[in-house]
Amino acid sequence: MLEPLGFPRAVLDRARRSRDARFDGKFFIAVTSTRIYCRPICPAKASNDANIRYYATAAEAAAAGFRPCLRCRPEAAPGSPAWLGTSAVVRRALRLIQDGALDESSLERLAERLGVGARHLTRLFMRHLGASPAAIARTRRLHFAKQLLDQTELPITQIALASGFRSVRRFNDVFKAMYERPPRDLRKRFHTERRPAADAEIRLQLTYRPPYDWGLLLEFLAERAIPGVESIRDDTYTRALRVARGHALLEVAQSKVAHALELRIHGGEASDLLPLASAARRMFDLAADPARIAAVLQRDPRLRLLVARRPGLRIPGVWGAFETAVRAVLSQRTAPPAARSRLARLVECAGERVVGVEVGITHAFPTPERIAQADLEQTGILAVQAQALRRLAVAVRDRSLQLDEPSAETLHRLGEIAGVGPWVAGYVALCGLGDPDAFPSGDPLLRRRTFPRTRPLSDRELDAHADRWRPFRGYAVLHLWQGVAEGGRLRRPRGLTARGLAARAA
Repeated sequence: MLEPLGFPRAVLDRARRSRDARFDGKFFIAVTSTRIYCRPICPAKASNDANIRYYATAAEAAAAGFRPCLRCRPEAAPGSPAWLGTSAVVRRALRLIQDGALDESSLERLAERLGVGARHLTRLFMRHLGASPAAIARTRRLHFAKQLLDQTELPITQIALASGFRSVRRFNDVFKAMYERPPRDLRKRFHTERRPAADAEIRLQLTYRPPYDWGLLLEFLAERAIPGVESIRDDTYTRALRVARGHALLEVAQSKVAHALELRIHGGEASDLLPLASAARRMFDLAADPARIAAVLQRDPRLRLLVARRPGLRIPGVWGAFETAVRAVLSQRTAPPAARSRLARLVECAGERVVGVEVGITHAFPTPERIAQADLEQTGILAVQAQALRRLAVAVRDRSLQLDEPSAETLHRLGEIAGVGPWVAGYVALCGLGDPDAFPSGDPLLRRRTFPRTRPLSDRELDAHADRWRPFRGYAVLHLWQGVAEGGRLRRPRGLTARGLAARAA
């Protein structure tokens, strides 16, 4: 299973012995004598090499009969884009599983959405990930439950529901089978560190691999924040969200104690927590591997200096794919301030008013149903944009277009909607679905930044050049956009050699 990741046994052994943090979350260590699996940074005493097994995912280690370590807590490891290098079907399935496709539905239904049989989907998962779709989903739920046990004061009943289990009995049975003890016995007591949060607030630590350019990400989001829906203040991102029953307020800030973002959730129910945490991980791109991304992009001399300047650049996501598409339609060939003004008028016309939350947050972003029924022309939005938004909203409302995973077919159908186009589809894949290889074809800034001294390139020529950036074309696009925003010609910092430049980017 580790061969596709490109890690020889000698490299894995060195990373384990040195507890190298760069490998945290990229693979897991299982000890046959204790039947426990750990993160590479686990502080436990090193075991005999003959007793060590390596697995690419926690689910694969669990499927092999190992239980999670209680010292290094594998559920707290940084996320990993495990779908990179796997088949397109597996990538799409993993995306849907992360969004909860198997929490309330069956494997057969998931396979049907992917256009394959359930047995074939299971074979693909075993071949590429070493674990079945059910095992992946179960490990995801159990890890989230363990995180809630460690970081919140929620009752066991609510943790079971929040983790996607339909009954407390089933939760206790699965948890005990994994950890060999009931949930109550594993609930940590933090004493001074762990305090009940006020106003039913839930706080979670969402880890990432450094470096992480939080300041640049906030700048990008602040420039495009929709008035009344979201705000950036005191280095904290805040927005209102529509949940199953009502609205919730979400706040994200950088943690002061770890390489993590602190997620704070006010309102909502226990069953909303796992989807909200998963969406926050995607929006703030917490599964990215900066070293791996830099190693690929540095091959292109045009990107080398950009990557060195911003080694912690992440994809600045949008909360949902539909919201991303709406933003993109209203932002085409428009400066951010004008686009924000149009979005504010749209929200005032069709958004859902939120009461009882923080000052400045007045609405949740409008649903497809509300946009489809709204009188958009009266908001001052251009007629061609209003028509495009209405077509988009009707397609999503009627389920003829499902923006839940970055398949080529979905993006092609999105781009066929009059007034939307392929650039919007690429932007949705990049910022709305978090696809690291998304590429908004036809962007004039990319042509000008990538080839500033040559004739204008056709879309086909630009696409051909961008193939060298795979599977991280999305990060290349962001580096080029940021280079345009910063302006001027990038120069190597004085005294920095080529070798030092490569080390900084890595």
